[in-house]
Amino acid sequence: MQYIYIYLCMYACIEHWTTVWRWSSFDLVHLDYLEAGADIIITASYQATIQGFEAKGFSREQSENLLKKSVDIALEARRIYYERWSKSSSGGTGDGRILKNRPILVAASVGSYGAYLADGSEYSGCYGEAMTVNALKEFHRRRVQVLAEAGPDIIAFETVPNKIEAQAFAELLEEEHIKIPAWLTFNSKDGVNVVSGDSLLQCASIAESCKQVVAVGINCTPPRFIHDLILAIKKVTTKPIVIYPNSGERYDADRKEWVENTGVSDEDFVSYVNKWCEIGASLVGGCCRTTPNTIKAIYRALSDRSPAAPGQK
Repeated sequence: MQYIYIYLCMYACIEHWTTVWRWSSFDLVHLDYLEAGADIIITASYQATIQGFEAKGFSREQSENLLKKSVDIALEARRIYYERWSKSSSGGTGDGRILKNRPILVAASVGSYGAYLADGSEYSGCYGEAMTVNALKEFHRRRVQVLAEAGPDIIAFETVPNKIEAQAFAELLEEEHIKIPAWLTFNSKDGVNVVSGDSLLQCASIAESCKQVVAVGINCTPPRFIHDLILAIKKVTTKPIVIYPNSGERYDADRKEWVENTGVSDEDFVSYVNKWCEIGASLVGGCCRTTPNTIKAIYRALSDRSPAAPGQK
């Protein structure tokens, strides 16, 4: 059986966007991950919402343009990367960078409603009994439309914490006739269910039933839980499984920061990777608190054990 390995990065959860000039630094961040071997880069729009921008005083037009800009910056980073590759004489420049002519995808990140709340709710999935699928659809609808229109290769619905938001995303894709493929990734804090306590099997089944969803998996979850979660997802899906855990560090929602030294090293993180692929993961990368060094270590580990994916060199 041939496995296809794609290396991802998720690196910027923007809580407070008050100035546009901050965007200039994101080209460099994307490039750091591309030159570490990433085949997919994820836009810095995880926590960006029209509602959040408007609360900061931006107009609706400005808010939508900022969302589009997140995709534009990632597309520009890909262009610059290919330009650098074309000027290089080999698969690298001798300074540790990985420069190869390979397919690179831009994924537009759509974070959960809990990410917009900026209170750690994406790690609990507790939105209150009054929250409904329809309310979540209306919250996300225009955001998804704008990101899709900006021209990414895929839409990444990330850190989905509960069943009703998974249902909302699946229905939105169908109602809006989104032509761009999507993936849904959930998070877990016990290695069995998603963080709200909803059944992972039920959540993954929702993704499986949506034709616009081309992959389903787990992100922003400690590496120690991933093995069992992959086996669970395999019970209900025939789609590729995408895995990009966090470093294993604990997030303190009250202090709004990660607790340092509670996770695993890059070496320990990568030690899991081959086993994840052996049991069913097709796309592997890193989420919060992982770095380009993590991605480079994954790239090297998987390059050593697998044939290149079709179309890759």
